[in-house]
Amino acid sequence: MDRPWPQDAPAPPPVPHPDTVDPAVLGALLARHGWRRRGGAPGHYARWTPPGRLAGGTSLLVPESRDFPDSGDLLGEALMALSRSAAPSAREVLTALAVPGDEIRWRREVPESPGGTAAWTAQERLRTAARDTLLAGALATRGRAGYYGARHRRAAEAWLERVLTGPSGAESGGRELTVFVPVAEDGRATSVTLLRALYALRDAADYHRATGGMEAYDAAVAAGVCRELTDAVIALVQGTEGARVALEWAPAAGPPPGFAARPDPVEFSPGDLPGLREAGARYVRDEPSLPVLITGAVVRLRRTGPGGPGTVRLRVLSGADVAQVRITLEEDDYRIAGHAHLVGLPIRVRGRLESRGGFRRLSGATGVTPVQVEEAERDRLVKSLQENLDFFEEACGGGP
Repeated sequence: MDRPWPQDAPAPPPVPHPDTVDPAVLGALLARHGWRRRGGAPGHYARWTPPGRLAGGTSLLVPESRDFPDSGDLLGEALMALSRSAAPSAREVLTALAVPGDEIRWRREVPESPGGTAAWTAQERLRTAARDTLLAGALATRGRAGYYGARHRRAAEAWLERVLTGPSGAESGGRELTVFVPVAEDGRATSVTLLRALYALRDAADYHRATGGMEAYDAAVAAGVCRELTDAVIALVQGTEGARVALEWAPAAGPPPGFAARPDPVEFSPGDLPGLREAGARYVRDEPSLPVLITGAVVRLRRTGPGGPGTVRLRVLSGADVAQVRITLEEDDYRIAGHAHLVGLPIRVRGRLESRGGFRRLSGATGVTPVQVEEAERDRLVKSLQENLDFFEEACGGGP
């Protein structure tokens, strides 16, 4: 499997070269995914059979170490047999070997339904909820907030491209999904942050159900809980009898300091939904606006006539962790922004990034000033202007 999230029909996972596979890691992964050890030569190799109804089919001979001359051959044969196995877990084992990472598994308890249509719908809902859960963890890795909106979203979504999905889960009726989070490039940090946040969210939900108080939800923000995570868990639980999230550390990397080798799964039920909804609304309401000094390139100008104030949209270059912001400027500042755009210069502006609307609007804008940039960036901005010159003249209303 080599396609990034969220492809619907992932490609077959690559078969690793035997020289790159640690026999102990392969054995640990087989045990994790339900394969059973059934004898073998002690100290030399072990025989593994797949779980469930396929147990009488494929079997693997896996060496226990590389101390024997035939270890490489046995590993090669075992990996090839895995690639040909009909067991869904074989694909997951191969993926975990190809991209060493932490495994996160979601499960939704949804009713049985004949015909397959309900299972397909359930799988789509599961994939969306799982992606949003990971996105919330990636956001929290970049800083704590009760509500992120557009902040950090570009970086978090770019990171999601490195996450791989397991089999589609059709065999489970849309109930299960596994993803593999690479340990490198902030992957382990995201896994750790997400696990802490889910535990904190579970504790807060328990406190709310027992006392009706929201204090635990407020304190949970420090552990990574946010509106984005409550929304993801709500989507995961809605329409089910319950849902759970379980994490297994990458065998090659082992558990991070302070964590159990096998963390307890986190479970949520429909009874948690009222508190989660209330907490999510509270996070949005309480997240303050932020004073910022933004440098950005003008990508849109709009006003109703040839004079007066107008609205400017900036592509943010620095000063805020958002992709774009919208600003209402008085006539003089609007004219400065238009002239800067004409000559291919970004502008610098001070204001408050408003939480309402998802941190996409700057209020109280002052000090609009053109900013010098490197020649290559200026050429790119000028080219963008030339491609949209008609729109620019219309937006300026024929004014200066």
